[in-house]
Amino acid sequence: MRIAGGNEKGRRLKGATSSKTRATTERVRSAIFNILDPDRYEGGRVLDLFAGTGSLGIEALSHGARSADFVEWDRRQSEVISSNLTSTGFASQGHVHCMDVMQALIALPGNYDLVLLDPPYGMSGLDDLIEKISSKSRLIVDGGVVVVGHSKHRALNEKYGFLNLTSHRQYGDNVVDFFVCTQNPTEELIQSTDIGEDRYKSW
Repeated sequence: MRIAGGNEKGRRLKGATSSKTRATTERVRSAIFNILDPDRYEGGRVLDLFAGTGSLGIEALSHGARSADFVEWDRRQSEVISSNLTSTGFASQGHVHCMDVMQALIALPGNYDLVLLDPPYGMSGLDDLIEKISSKSRLIVDGGVVVVGHSKHRALNEKYGFLNLTSHRQYGDNVVDFFVCTQNPTEELIQSTDIGEDRYKSW
Protein backbone atom coordinates (compact mmCIF):
# COMPACT_ATOMS: atom_id res chain seq x y z
CA MET A 1 0.00 0.00 0.00
CA ARG A 2 1.30 3.44 -0.97
CA ILE A 3 0.40 7.12 -0.69
CA ALA A 4 -1.61 7.87 -3.84
CA GLY A 5 -0.65 11.50 -4.41
CA GLY A 6 0.73 14.76 -3.10
CA ASN A 7 4.24 15.56 -1.91
CA GLU A 8 4.91 12.05 -0.58
CA LYS A 9 3.30 10.13 -3.45
CA GLY A 10 4.57 6.57 -3.69
CA ARG A 11 5.70 6.24 -0.07
CA ARG A 12 4.92 2.81 1.35
CA LEU A 13 2.42 2.37 4.18
CA LYS A 14 2.03 -0.57 6.54
CA GLY A 15 -1.26 -2.43 6.12
CA ALA A 16 -3.89 -3.70 8.50
CA THR A 17 -2.99 -6.06 11.34
CA SER A 18 -6.51 -7.48 11.57
CA SER A 19 -8.90 -8.95 9.02
CA LYS A 20 -11.58 -6.70 10.54
CA THR A 21 -9.73 -3.60 9.34
CA ARG A 22 -10.46 -2.60 5.74
CA ALA A 23 -7.98 -0.07 4.40
CA THR A 24 -9.27 2.47 1.88
CA THR A 25 -7.83 1.51 -1.49
CA GLU A 26 -5.28 3.65 -3.31
CA ARG A 27 -7.74 4.10 -6.16
CA VAL A 28 -10.44 5.49 -3.88
CA ARG A 29 -8.00 7.71 -1.97
CA SER A 30 -6.73 9.14 -5.23
CA ALA A 31 -10.29 9.81 -6.39
CA ILE A 32 -11.23 11.54 -3.14
CA PHE A 33 -8.40 14.05 -3.37
CA ASN A 34 -8.97 14.61 -7.07
CA ILE A 35 -12.55 15.63 -6.24
CA LEU A 36 -11.86 17.75 -3.15
CA ASP A 37 -11.14 21.44 -3.62
CA PRO A 38 -7.63 21.90 -2.13
CA ASP A 39 -8.69 25.29 -0.74
CA ARG A 40 -10.96 23.37 1.65
CA TYR A 41 -8.14 21.66 3.52
CA GLU A 42 -4.65 22.87 2.47
CA GLY A 43 -2.99 24.32 5.55
CA GLY A 44 -5.95 23.14 7.62
CA ARG A 45 -6.84 20.58 10.25
CA VAL A 46 -8.03 17.04 9.41
CA LEU A 47 -9.85 14.41 11.45
CA ASP A 48 -9.54 10.75 10.36
CA LEU A 49 -12.13 8.58 12.13
CA PHE A 50 -11.94 4.76 12.07
CA ALA A 51 -8.42 5.50 10.91
CA GLY A 52 -7.20 1.89 10.55
CA THR A 53 -3.83 2.27 8.81
CA GLY A 54 -4.09 6.06 8.77
CA SER A 55 -4.01 6.07 4.98
CA LEU A 56 -6.75 8.70 4.51
CA GLY A 57 -5.36 11.20 6.99
CA ILE A 58 -1.80 10.65 5.72
CA GLU A 59 -3.08 11.23 2.19
CA ALA A 60 -4.47 14.57 3.39
CA LEU A 61 -1.11 15.50 4.92
CA SER A 62 0.65 14.57 1.69
CA HIS A 63 -1.75 16.89 -0.15
CA GLY A 64 -0.94 19.85 2.09
CA ALA A 65 -3.04 19.63 5.27
CA ARG A 66 -1.29 21.23 8.26
CA SER A 67 -2.19 18.58 10.86
CA ALA A 68 -4.31 15.48 11.33
CA ASP A 69 -5.91 13.71 14.29
CA PHE A 70 -6.30 9.95 13.84
CA VAL A 71 -8.93 8.07 15.87
CA GLU A 72 -8.58 4.28 16.09
CA TRP A 73 -9.80 2.14 18.99
CA ASP A 74 -7.58 -0.90 18.24
CA ARG A 75 -4.20 -0.48 19.94
CA ARG A 76 -2.27 -2.49 17.36
CA GLN A 77 -3.73 -0.47 14.53
CA SER A 78 -2.92 2.72 16.43
CA GLU A 79 0.70 1.59 16.51
CA VAL A 80 0.56 0.99 12.74
CA ILE A 81 -0.65 4.57 12.23
CA SER A 82 2.19 5.92 14.38
CA SER A 83 4.67 3.84 12.39
CA ASN A 84 3.24 5.08 9.08
CA LEU A 85 3.43 8.70 10.25
CA THR A 86 7.08 8.23 11.17
CA SER A 87 8.05 6.50 7.93
CA THR A 88 6.35 9.15 5.80
CA GLY A 89 7.85 12.09 7.71
CA PHE A 90 4.56 13.28 9.22
CA ALA A 91 5.17 12.29 12.85
CA SER A 92 5.12 15.91 14.04
CA GLN A 93 1.90 16.68 12.14
CA GLY A 94 -0.12 13.61 13.09
CA HIS A 95 -1.65 12.77 16.47
CA VAL A 96 -3.00 9.28 17.13
CA HIS A 97 -5.87 8.85 19.61
CA CYS A 98 -6.54 5.27 20.68
CA MET A 99 -10.19 5.64 21.64
CA ASP A 100 -13.76 5.06 20.55
CA VAL A 101 -15.11 7.44 17.89
CA MET A 102 -17.93 8.67 20.14
CA GLN A 103 -15.40 9.46 22.88
CA ALA A 104 -13.29 11.29 20.35
CA LEU A 105 -16.15 13.53 19.26
CA ILE A 106 -16.40 14.69 22.88
CA ALA A 107 -12.69 14.88 23.67
CA LEU A 108 -11.12 16.41 20.58
CA PRO A 109 -10.94 20.19 20.19
CA GLY A 110 -12.75 20.55 16.87
CA ASN A 111 -12.51 23.26 14.19
CA TYR A 112 -11.62 20.69 11.54
CA ASP A 113 -11.54 21.67 7.88
CA LEU A 114 -11.87 18.07 6.68
CA VAL A 115 -13.35 14.99 8.37
CA LEU A 116 -12.70 11.59 6.79
CA LEU A 117 -14.40 8.35 7.77
CA ASP A 118 -14.46 4.94 6.15
CA PRO A 119 -16.03 2.73 8.86
CA PRO A 120 -16.53 -1.05 8.69
CA TYR A 121 -19.25 -1.87 6.18
CA GLY A 122 -21.16 -3.93 8.73
CA MET A 123 -21.26 -1.16 11.33
CA SER A 124 -24.73 -0.14 12.48
CA GLY A 125 -25.72 3.40 13.35
CA LEU A 126 -23.84 5.23 10.59
CA ASP A 127 -26.70 7.72 10.14
CA ASP A 128 -26.68 8.46 13.88
CA LEU A 129 -22.93 8.99 13.82
CA ILE A 130 -23.12 11.48 10.95
CA GLU A 131 -25.90 13.30 12.80
CA LYS A 132 -23.63 13.53 15.86
CA ILE A 133 -20.77 14.83 13.74
CA SER A 134 -23.09 17.49 12.32
CA SER A 135 -24.54 18.49 15.70
CA LYS A 136 -21.23 18.68 17.61
CA SER A 137 -20.62 22.39 18.19
CA ARG A 138 -17.54 23.72 16.38
CA LEU A 139 -16.36 20.25 15.33
CA ILE A 140 -16.29 21.34 11.68
CA VAL A 141 -15.59 24.84 10.40
CA ASP A 142 -18.24 26.51 8.27
CA GLY A 143 -17.55 25.32 4.74
CA GLY A 144 -15.66 22.27 6.00
CA VAL A 145 -16.08 18.92 4.26
CA VAL A 146 -17.04 15.48 5.60
CA VAL A 147 -16.15 12.50 3.39
CA VAL A 148 -17.90 9.20 4.13
CA GLY A 149 -16.99 5.86 2.58
CA HIS A 150 -19.58 3.08 2.67
CA SER A 151 -20.99 0.08 0.82
CA LYS A 152 -23.04 0.62 -2.33
CA HIS A 153 -25.80 -1.39 -0.62
CA ARG A 154 -26.28 1.36 1.96
CA ALA A 155 -27.78 4.72 1.05
CA LEU A 156 -27.15 7.83 3.11
CA ASN A 157 -29.40 10.86 3.45
CA GLU A 158 -28.77 14.02 1.46
CA LYS A 159 -28.80 16.16 4.61
CA TYR A 160 -27.73 15.71 8.23
CA GLY A 161 -28.20 18.92 10.20
CA PHE A 162 -25.74 21.44 8.72
CA LEU A 163 -24.18 18.78 6.47
CA ASN A 164 -25.39 18.80 2.86
CA LEU A 165 -24.56 16.10 0.31
CA THR A 166 -22.76 17.64 -2.66
CA SER A 167 -21.20 14.67 -4.44
CA HIS A 168 -21.93 10.93 -4.59
CA ARG A 169 -19.38 8.67 -6.30
CA GLN A 170 -19.29 4.92 -6.77
CA TYR A 171 -16.15 2.83 -7.33
CA GLY A 172 -17.12 -0.82 -7.71
CA ASP A 173 -18.65 -1.88 -4.38
CA ASN A 174 -17.39 1.30 -2.69
CA VAL A 175 -19.36 4.54 -2.46
CA VAL A 176 -17.95 7.87 -1.32
CA ASP A 177 -20.29 10.69 -0.28
CA PHE A 178 -19.09 14.28 0.18
CA PHE A 179 -20.92 16.58 2.59
CA VAL A 180 -20.26 20.28 3.13
CA CYS A 181 -21.00 22.02 6.43
CA THR A 182 -23.06 25.07 5.49
CA GLN A 183 -24.10 26.88 8.65
CA ASN A 184 -24.23 29.97 6.46
CA PRO A 185 -26.76 29.21 3.68
CA THR A 186 -24.95 31.51 1.27
CA GLU A 187 -21.73 29.53 1.59
CA GLU A 188 -20.57 28.22 -1.77
CA LEU A 189 -20.42 24.44 -1.83
CA ILE A 190 -17.68 22.07 -2.96
CA GLN A 191 -16.30 22.70 -6.44
CA SER A 192 -17.68 19.36 -7.68
CA THR A 193 -21.37 19.74 -6.83
CA ASP A 194 -22.89 16.92 -8.81
CA ILE A 195 -25.80 15.26 -7.00
CA GLY A 196 -27.91 15.85 -10.07
CA GLU A 197 -26.99 14.06 -13.27
CA ASP A 198 -23.77 12.56 -11.84
CA ARG A 199 -25.28 11.29 -8.60
CA TYR A 200 -24.75 7.65 -9.52
CA LYS A 201 -21.63 8.10 -11.60
CA SER A 202 -19.13 5.29 -11.23
CA TRP A 203 -15.77 4.41 -12.68
